Amino acid sequence: MMAQPRKTIVSLDDTPYYHCCSRVVRKAFLCGIDSTTGENYEHRRVWVDARIIELATIFAIDICSYAVMSNHLHVVLKVNADKAVNWSDKAVLVQWHKGFKGTLLTQKFVKGEDLSTFELKTVNECITEYRHRLIDISWFMRSLSEPIARQANKEDSCTGRFWEGRFKSQALLDETAVLACMAYVDLNPIRAKMATTPETSDHTSIQRRIHSAIKGEQPAELLPFVGDECLNMPDGLMFSVKDYIALVEDTGRIIREDKRGAISSNSQDILNRLNIPADNWLKITIEFGHLFKGAVGALPALTEYCEHLDRKRRHGAANCQRWLCG
Repeated sequence: MMAQPRKTIVSLDDTPYYHCCSRVVRKAFLCGIDSTTGENYEHRRVWVDARIIELATIFAIDICSYAVMSNHLHVVLKVNADKAVNWSDKAVLVQWHKGFKGTLLTQKFVKGEDLSTFELKTVNECITEYRHRLIDISWFMRSLSEPIARQANKEDSCTGRFWEGRFKSQALLDETAVLACMAYVDLNPIRAKMATTPETSDHTSIQRRIHSAIKGEQPAELLPFVGDECLNMPDGLMFSVKDYIALVEDTGRIIREDKRGAISSNSQDILNRLNIPADNWLKITIEFGHLFKGAVGALPALTEYCEHLDRKRRHGAANCQRWLCG
């Protein structure tokens, strides 16, 4: 399927949740250990990890899960449009200035300096534009990739692309799709045999969640789990963080040991509530990227999404029906 303009993929009326993936050029190991040359670029994974967390403090976009691999990265994002709408004009500029210079006039506005009518008009135009950018996943991904590329090229004393030109993104249309995609992302290092457990999976959201859970907390930099009572996930993710971690750990153990039927009774309860058979869940968390090329969700949600974006065909409908339905 040909690449499509981002505006024909994102529909916040249907879902705020999106899975994004970026690869480095030529699929080279520019962020890990290159098995061909022996060069060690592991420290660049630290750069990417830190940048993801930094951007979560700037944009009105929450981080659900992420994994920084040797030659690519995954993030599951939630666009929090209501947060951006409710920010005051000054708050929008304060947020923007955390990551970008803005303009001389926007800097003066934040400082409370006097501005002429024409200058205020110019500032208001900037505020409108910045408010939009702060909920734009394309701007988020651009703000993630460009500083890393400059830093890596400087280190290598070279110029040119570090990342492939376009990142891939797909809409996650319901809570089942969101949870399955999150687990798929969190389990990347285990599938790649870079780690044996979620706890030892460096540069992933699941490692952050486990380390915080040990202290009885949830990481402030990630979108929290708010429990089973959360309807349609307005303020956080469905289920408890304890249940999610257990489900990912169970799934990771099966992937690593290749033992079917090793889902615990507690994790099976979660799958029952999601209406996904255990075998389907394993298939999805291993092959999510291959099974679903476009939007992911139950058929009614997929139909509405396609209608809102004037799509004549529901790409991927067969796999959504086959693997996401009990």
